[in-house]
Amino acid sequence: MNREQEFLSQLVQPNDSKLVLLVLDGVGDLRNAAQPATALDAAATPHLDALARRSSLGRLEPVAPGITPGSGPGHLALFGYDPTSKEADIGRGVLEALGLGLELAAGEIAARGNFATVDSERNLTDRRAGRPPSSEGQRICALMNEALEREPVAGIEARIYAGEAHRFVLRLRGDCLSAEIRDTDPQQLGVPALPVTGENPAAQATAAQVEKVLTVLRRAIAQEPQANEVLLRGFSALPHLPSFRQLYQLKAGAFAGYPLYRGVASACGMEVVPASKNFAELLETVASRWNDFDFFFLHVKPTDQAGEDGNLAAKAAVLEEVDRALPQLLALKPDVLAITGDHSTPAPMAAHSWHPVPLLISGELAYVDETTAFTEEQCIRGHLGTFPARHLLALMLAHGGRLKKFGA
Repeated sequence: MNREQEFLSQLVQPNDSKLVLLVLDGVGDLRNAAQPATALDAAATPHLDALARRSSLGRLEPVAPGITPGSGPGHLALFGYDPTSKEADIGRGVLEALGLGLELAAGEIAARGNFATVDSERNLTDRRAGRPPSSEGQRICALMNEALEREPVAGIEARIYAGEAHRFVLRLRGDCLSAEIRDTDPQQLGVPALPVTGENPAAQATAAQVEKVLTVLRRAIAQEPQANEVLLRGFSALPHLPSFRQLYQLKAGAFAGYPLYRGVASACGMEVVPASKNFAELLETVASRWNDFDFFFLHVKPTDQAGEDGNLAAKAAVLEEVDRALPQLLALKPDVLAITGDHSTPAPMAAHSWHPVPLLISGELAYVDETTAFTEEQCIRGHLGTFPARHLLALMLAHGGRLKKFGA
């Protein structure tokens, strides 16, 4: 627990208010000469805009100005953790593993994997192997596990767990394993996967074992037409975060359809509730568990996927789908509703970015400013201004009457 968290936790006072955090993953975008309107500008969102007119708007800096966050740090900040702190340095592998429901033991390591496509010279042509259906990913993971059973690597036990589409988790067990392993994903096309290397000399022995595991995996999928390579990133071990409930005296439920986001919530001690990837269906699950929690984390992924594909129209369509279902959420009458993203994923960049993220806070104690719609431009003008995402949770608690006065 850092100093900020300790200070905030001392002011927490429980009550019956219901707090909802709706994360539209990658919602933020940008205007430039090539794209004069963002997805929020282009989308028809009458319910979001009506809500904005009776709410406070602003923007969040996920980490710090100019810093592009991954999904893990972006969400940890929204949950009130300092994403730059050592305790919040959670690798992608652990987040994916927890999101799949795996229970990692001390000393075990997990890495997030991607199926990828390489040409005859082993240069990457698709880092996601065409985004195969999850059923196809499960089939290929089974092939790799069979190969690992036939050709075990001495001194290390490796197991593959299928995730969504092209994703999987590599779980490693052994003596004195190091998680200080560099990613093998070069994050670009036209080049081969990077070799497995350690961040320091002490990690080189583990790196050498992982390279042998990769050799087995590559042989197993060599004849696959698209998923003929694997890329690994986010080697990590189990973190030691102070629990969300301990910090804020909130019983929190996480409603997310994708493993990574379930993993972040699980690492913070939230209860992960099985939920649909369809937003309207997810809200039905939220309604069925409304009496079980004080804090509800709701996650929408397709906004980010559309942004990473550079598809502005698809991103706008996702926002319209969310808007159509929003009355279902408002009918539950949350005391505080915050709508934002974990980061921006501008369509012109087709990647995460450092741009501040739009924010809306609704509640009886929210200052109603002069903004008229939930767009980047209106959020720039909003009453809340631009502030670090890690402070959002304090604002939500305050709007819900869950913080005592500080000092005499």
